[in-house]
Amino acid sequence: RDPTYFSPVLNYLRHGKLVINNDIAEEGVLEEAEFYNITELIRLVKERICLRERRPLKDSKKHVYRVLQFHEEELTQMVSTMSDGWKFEQLINIGSQYNYGNEEHAEFLCVVSRECGSSLNSTDIEPTDRAKVLQQKGSR
Repeated sequence: RDPTYFSPVLNYLRHGKLVINNDIAEEGVLEEAEFYNITELIRLVKERICLRERRPLKDSKKHVYRVLQFHEEELTQMVSTMSDGWKFEQLINIGSQYNYGNEEHAEFLCVVSRECGSSLNSTDIEPTDRAKVLQQKGSR
């Protein structure tokens, strides 16, 4: 048996309270409780696992990423018109496949992100930014 997971079992038998350190998985303690057939402890650990799975994580937000491609002269306008929570993440110089005369036309990829709630009922899911408005106007 694993002494790491047995320690909370032993403390439960000594004190009648379930105390599990944050670095110990409840599932491991559950295995020990089931092995020793301690029914009340099994119930407590299962209840704790259910509570853990139901509560949202501290960082329950998910990130949506966009990759935008543009020319060097469009950089200032692109950054200044980012809206509705879009955040600049990374700028990547991809150069250009084409040379027009002696000029090098630099091209970039810009990675931007926005946080979206993880719940299905979240209002974050429906985009309200400028790109959505422009798409709607363009489809008319």
